Amino acid sequence: MLSNRESARRSRMRKQKHLDDLMAQVSDLTNHNNQILTSINVTTQLYSNVEAENLVLRAQMTELSNRLQSLNEIIHFINSSNGVLQNDTNFDQPAYCHPHHQLNDDSLMNPWNFSTTNQPFMPSADMMMY
Repeated sequence: MLSNRESARRSRMRKQKHLDDLMAQVSDLTNHNNQILTSINVTTQLYSNVEAENLVLRAQMTELSNRLQSLNEIIHFINSSNGVLQNDTNFDQPAYCHPHHQLNDDSLMNPWNFSTTNQPFMPSADMMMY
């Protein structure tokens, strides 16, 4: 009978040790899980910051592309109204890169070369109210 009691006591001790080991493992896994969640939150915040910055940069790129296109159209208009030769397919190249594409210095100062300066300006009716 004493042997039975001793065996039961050892069994309870083994179970308690196993329970303590499992509790320690739960604690370790909980800590590890919290570290992973913190890392995910930091990464998500960094991703959000980069995404916001990319949106701003994309908007700036679109705006600058539109401005470049407008400036190229203005250059094309000025060159075509002054009779200067320019290759229409090569707007990305500056007009000064080839001698045939350069503007004459006095052609810009001659008011008769600009067809838009001789057109009358008519304000709209709602502009007159202010």
